[in-house]
Amino acid sequence: MNVVTLEARTSAGDQPAPHPVPDAAPAPTDRPLRIAMVVPPYFEVPPRAYGGVESVVADLTDALMARGHEVTLIGAGEQRTGTRFVPVWPRPVPERLGEPFPEVVHAALVRRVIQRLAARSGLDIVHDHTLAGPLNAPAYAALGLPTVVTMHGPVNQDLHQLYSALRDDIHLVAISERQRQLAPELNWAGMVHNAVRVETFPFRADKGDHALFLGRFHPEKAPHLALEAAHAVGMPLILAGKCAEPIEKEYFEREVRPRLTDQDVVFGVADAEAKRRLLAEARCLLFPVRWEEPFGMVMIEAMACGTPVVALRGGAVPEVVVDGVTGYVCDEPDQLPDALRRLSAIDPAACRQRVVEHFDVGRLGAGYEAAYRKVLARADAGTDSLRRLRREYGELDAALDRRYSRTRRRHSGATHSRTAADRTSGLDRVSGADRTAGKAAKAGSA
Repeated sequence: MNVVTLEARTSAGDQPAPHPVPDAAPAPTDRPLRIAMVVPPYFEVPPRAYGGVESVVADLTDALMARGHEVTLIGAGEQRTGTRFVPVWPRPVPERLGEPFPEVVHAALVRRVIQRLAARSGLDIVHDHTLAGPLNAPAYAALGLPTVVTMHGPVNQDLHQLYSALRDDIHLVAISERQRQLAPELNWAGMVHNAVRVETFPFRADKGDHALFLGRFHPEKAPHLALEAAHAVGMPLILAGKCAEPIEKEYFEREVRPRLTDQDVVFGVADAEAKRRLLAEARCLLFPVRWEEPFGMVMIEAMACGTPVVALRGGAVPEVVVDGVTGYVCDEPDQLPDALRRLSAIDPAACRQRVVEHFDVGRLGAGYEAAYRKVLARADAGTDSLRRLRREYGELDAALDRRYSRTRRRHSGATHSRTAADRTSGLDRVSGADRTAGKAAKAGSA
């Protein structure tokens, strides 16, 4: 096993990227939207290394601004985007990832920022990418602001329970069709695949002789299966990714380390530049997931570099990889070695073109704009219906009063008269007593 540290070097085989699909221009009748974009407090936007959600948000923010919208980003750390940024933490807190308290504090801090923004400069919609943040949705609704939440994680039992409880308060956006299929009863506003800015990924047709695993050292990502598949065909493997949480460290020691050979390289966490180099140089990306993969950003990042993906079927994998065209989708781990032997049949240019046509950032901006407008139309329709109900019930109440008031007056007119006279007499007596007391007090003070 070889262990290397992070280093930056440029590959001589890198080629200029073809132009991606440009962002679509907004229709003249669609007014620009004012969007509050809320991200977790763990990494900056864009991230310097690890941070899949933050990478997507960075590209989404740029795409929305290119479409003429006003975006305010709320998060932690320093300004790293071209939009307005409101930090609620002085620095990101990656060392506290997985703890509940930062999420709760972040939600409380963000709510105050949203309230101030709504009062001062105005907002149209809140787009929240955090775990606890959606709990603020009723408070935002009181300000007339709907809340959109992207389902970045799997639709597991915990998230399903949370989003079911908030069903009437939030509008969910899926990042794959598979997510919506697993929980059709949730309040989905749409589906928008994640995307990349294709021109930032170097295309390389000539590849190295090694495979790459790029992801968390976690049983769900199963890098031990990547090692077994690569070793079965004599292919070296580079493993790059995060190994910081207890479950990741325990898994690495139990399943990964015993399988490492002298041909394998443990790279560690790759920053943005190193990640692109690793992806462009690799013969393929091994993606042997053992869970319902929500999307799999690294798959489109690899294909953008012209690198095919050899994956196990799970979650959104079949939506991203075209079997036999941009890689291979296998049903069982023992099928992976044969897929590695057939890599020569995959055209790197076809991998790149797949991302240009389906996963470029222009589609990301257009997709979320459509989701926002759908949610705002829902909110407007709900407001109109409520006003109509209030008006119609008010008219019904008035009609009933008119219909039965004559009967009530006919049967109890005398009683009503006496009661009214008594009330008037009583008020007169109280008023007279008050005036007498007032005069007495005034005389005493003199």
